[in-house]
Amino acid sequence: MREYEVMLILPAEADEALVATAVDRIAKAVSEAGGEVTKTDRWGRRRFAFEIDRQNEGYYVVVQFTAEPSTQVELERALSLADEVIRFKVLLRPEKGRHDKAATARHDRAVKTHAPAPAVAAEAAPEVPAAAAPAAEEAEADQPEAPEAEDKEASPAPA
Repeated sequence: MREYEVMLILPAEADEALVATAVDRIAKAVSEAGGEVTKTDRWGRRRFAFEIDRQNEGYYVVVQFTAEPSTQVELERALSLADEVIRFKVLLRPEKGRHDKAATARHDRAVKTHAPAPAVAAEAAPEVPAAAAPAAEEAEADQPEAPEAEDKEASPAPA
């Protein structure tokens, strides 16, 4: 059994009887397949981001349930045939104890791409005009490296 969530949008003027009819339709489809409704959350009237069927508002309901994957097809069929449902979306909820792979990947990329503070790099290199940059790089390449730790502490930062 997997955990699912379905969000319904009903007409804005939906009363308790209409909401109960839609929730009962979901409960019937889920229970016939051996699942059960675990939670019903009524969000109430919300404004749409864009107009749907010449309407600007709708009544939102979120229903969580557990069922087999084959139940989703029957539930989607039942909701698409329901006249009172404007829109719906059935989602598979993430399993408990497992992280969202996309969120973990974003976090890993952010950690890998973290660069040192740019102020440290600016103090170490003197400012060179763009036209003189290639000549300055060649001059630095010819000189051997000298210990700079003591010189940096004694000399003031370039202005």
